Amino acid sequence: MPVTSVDKDLDALTMTVTADFAAPRTRLWEAYTDPRQIEKFWGPEGWPATFTRHDVYPGGRSAYVMNGPDGQTSPGFWEFLAVDPGHSFEVRDGFADAEGNENSEMPTMRIVFTFEDTDAGSRLITTTHFGSLDQLEQLLGMGMEEGLTSAMSQIDDVLADLTSFAAGEADLQLLGDTQVRVTRLIRGTAEQVWAAHHDKDLLQKWLLGPDGWTMPVCEVATAVGETFRYEWEPTAELLKEQGAHADAPQRFGFTGEVLEFDAPHRAVNTESMIGMDAPSTLNEMTLMPRDGGTLLTVVITYPDSQLRDIILETGMGDGMEESYARLEREVLA
Repeated sequence: MPVTSVDKDLDALTMTVTADFAAPRTRLWEAYTDPRQIEKFWGPEGWPATFTRHDVYPGGRSAYVMNGPDGQTSPGFWEFLAVDPGHSFEVRDGFADAEGNENSEMPTMRIVFTFEDTDAGSRLITTTHFGSLDQLEQLLGMGMEEGLTSAMSQIDDVLADLTSFAAGEADLQLLGDTQVRVTRLIRGTAEQVWAAHHDKDLLQKWLLGPDGWTMPVCEVATAVGETFRYEWEPTAELLKEQGAHADAPQRFGFTGEVLEFDAPHRAVNTESMIGMDAPSTLNEMTLMPRDGGTLLTVVITYPDSQLRDIILETGMGDGMEESYARLEREVLA
């Protein structure tokens, strides 16, 4: 059990939980800031979480749902108030409704997570600040202390699992019925990866999918309300290899509108296929600095599970990995 102490100060209206781990501090930090990892332990045993958003930077937000053994759900959110990369972050923690909006009928708390080095590995000090004594007693009565210590008891298994979260190919996961999360560690700074996604000349070097395609149309959007348009077509060599007629329609593309633009952390846009009468998807990209690179996370929300499955069957994951590998090779090398 990693928890070494739980201290409640009724005068200061705080609860401080201290836990020690054998893993280095940087590894513990990664576990808390990677959505794939934190959702494996954030929540009491038997209540696994799903994080549909996890933006670890000042002004960022996390959205998650803890899922109980009998179909119960408990949605929540974090608003990031401060972040000292590798050492601490501070959030406003609260309950959410089924749509992910803040549940104003429930209390919120301020929580500070502090990561420290120790001779044996690392230490996490979690200090929760309550708004009043009544609030403190209400939340403790709801099992907050037990839930937090139970969650921490699951962290060791995640810290020991280096293989699942190591640098490598794009990791594609299904979130619920209509969402897909793609995660990839890119060897470059967040500023470099952001530029590669929003600079025309750089985009045309790497955002090509499988070999044999070009990007003749690249109209970039870099502000809320602007629209982008990307089009691809096969090279003459690929057409010859496939035995396709030169006059056959081969070009395809996507267009969409920018909804959020917070460089170099987060970008959100709609996306629809040009010439197709179908609802658009919602694409949310987050960049998180890491030792040795940047953790890129893209959450795609489809209008329904049928369209999601159709897109996945086209080999979308493989195409994204080929593009990311080309990004590292051609742009960031």
